[in-house]
Amino acid sequence: MSEADVVAPGNRRRKLLVIIVLIFLGAGALAGWHWVTVGRYREFTDDAYVDGNLVRITARSEGTVVSISADEMDPVRQGQLLVSLEDSDARAALDQAKAALAETVRHTDQLLAQAEQQRAVVTLREKQLELAEDTERRRVALAAQKLGPEEQARQSRLNAEIAAASLEVARRELATTEALIQHTPLARQPAVLEAEARLRSAYLDWTRCRLPAPVSGYVAKRTVQLGQRVKPEDALMAMVPLDQLWVDANFKEDQLAHLRLGQAVTLTADLYGDDVVYHGRVQGIGMGTGSAFALLPAQNASGNWIKIVQRLPVRIQLDRNELLQHPLRLGLSMRVTVDTHQRDGVVLAALPMAKPFSTPVYDPGDDPLEGVIDGIIKANAGAPAIKAP
Repeated sequence: MSEADVVAPGNRRRKLLVIIVLIFLGAGALAGWHWVTVGRYREFTDDAYVDGNLVRITARSEGTVVSISADEMDPVRQGQLLVSLEDSDARAALDQAKAALAETVRHTDQLLAQAEQQRAVVTLREKQLELAEDTERRRVALAAQKLGPEEQARQSRLNAEIAAASLEVARRELATTEALIQHTPLARQPAVLEAEARLRSAYLDWTRCRLPAPVSGYVAKRTVQLGQRVKPEDALMAMVPLDQLWVDANFKEDQLAHLRLGQAVTLTADLYGDDVVYHGRVQGIGMGTGSAFALLPAQNASGNWIKIVQRLPVRIQLDRNELLQHPLRLGLSMRVTVDTHQRDGVVLAALPMAKPFSTPVYDPGDDPLEGVIDGIIKANAGAPAIKAP
């Protein structure tokens, strides 16, 4: 065996060792480069959960449940009927309010007609007084010239005084009536407006026997049962709009130094695994830790205190289209990674970032009672209404 044959295996081992060392050095360099360029700009947590608006459907009036139109896990559209209450009492109260408005209109219209009549009486008394005073002047002049008896002159003077007193009585009666109507049109009379308000209240009580869905979403929990007697503020069911979810990620306090509003976020859910990636933005950073808002806050002023790393909730706004493609549920676990490259943002928002969460379902829009009220007034007003001066 030659010397070259003995040396060859040793060279191969050294070359293999060098290659292995170079591989490890390369991997370390690559990991270091990745950390410098990417890794140190990433903040990760798996202490994150899906949250959203839980819309509770509560009774708005007292009554017996006669119909339930949606059950748990059912999709519902905004405005869709969910629960109906027995409305016999409400309809009776509504009819009674309509009758009360009609009676009030008739009574008020009588006052207006009475005022017109009293104005005519005042005009009549003024003419009578004018005639009596003219007769008095003529007879007094004749008596002064000895062309007429004194008795007629005294009688004319007495008639004039009676006419003046009658005019004063008529004027006071007119003033009393006008104090009640105040030259106000029939439809604007306080008694009529009060009766209208009672009618609107009765109408609202009747409409509250039907509970619509305030938003589009899914029924999450139903507690109401058919035939159940409910009263205002009783919880009947809950709804979740799945297109309005967000994620609350709890980051450690030493991870928050470079977190800013608007930073890009990638998320994955245990429900779908790593195959489905969600994208979002940092919407807000909590104002306190969970222990700060606890019912019994921790008291650390003791001799056996042990430091515990605290966490702050960071709200992540999700992409709505991605939510529609891959729906999430309240309370699901998420893994969150925040890209902190953009560090020139703010930590506290100057203005609200989220749009107001509202519903138009309870807005009556065009008042459906206007036509009903106008019809009742026209049907029960016997005399033309007084126009405002």
